[in-house]
Amino acid sequence: MTESSQTRRLSRAKLVVLGQDNCGKTALCVRFITKRFIGEYDHKKAVTYRCRKVVDKEAIDLEILDTANKKCVGPAASSLESSIKWGDGFLIMYSVTDRSSFESVSRLKRLIDHVKQTLGIPTVIVANKCDMENGRVVRMEEGQSLVNDLRCGFYELSVAESFPAVEGAVCELIREVRLEFCKHLIAMEKRSRLLQMRHALKSRLTRSKTVQW
Repeated sequence: MTESSQTRRLSRAKLVVLGQDNCGKTALCVRFITKRFIGEYDHKKAVTYRCRKVVDKEAIDLEILDTANKKCVGPAASSLESSIKWGDGFLIMYSVTDRSSFESVSRLKRLIDHVKQTLGIPTVIVANKCDMENGRVVRMEEGQSLVNDLRCGFYELSVAESFPAVEGAVCELIREVRLEFCKHLIAMEKRSRLLQMRHALKSRLTRSKTVQW
């Protein structure tokens, strides 16, 4: 990493939480921000939370968009696509007690890739409600196999029982967003240096032709 890219730190990030209803999206957002668990939520519209956190000894201002459940096709898809365009990083949730929420993960990841049109989009997949073993219908091995195919980070946790696990998942996403930001800076610096070299070479060639004449 160059000296200039080291001195330019990511001061804010926009995170988007995706997933079907009742998988714990809002509970996770509130848990991460306040450390408290509140189990019952009923909102039909997307909500944006704002907070400042310190991750790896560096402060960062966060906007966290808790999306309402939208289908990946039809009129609702355009609203979902707008949320994806807005975001820097994505946390896709499913419940281990709901197979349909698990099956929606691949569709959401494909939509992210389609909208962003680039590789390496910071994405973490969270399997929630692992404390409810009696109601489990999605095995941990299935989740691990899925994320290996999608090449995403993976956390199986209980939002209700573990704040450290929730914090770990969101902080991992923030680290990925920071890494992608640094990669972008380095690429921009390389492009800038290349343009400067081309300009300098063009100037030299122009001066050389002038002297010959």
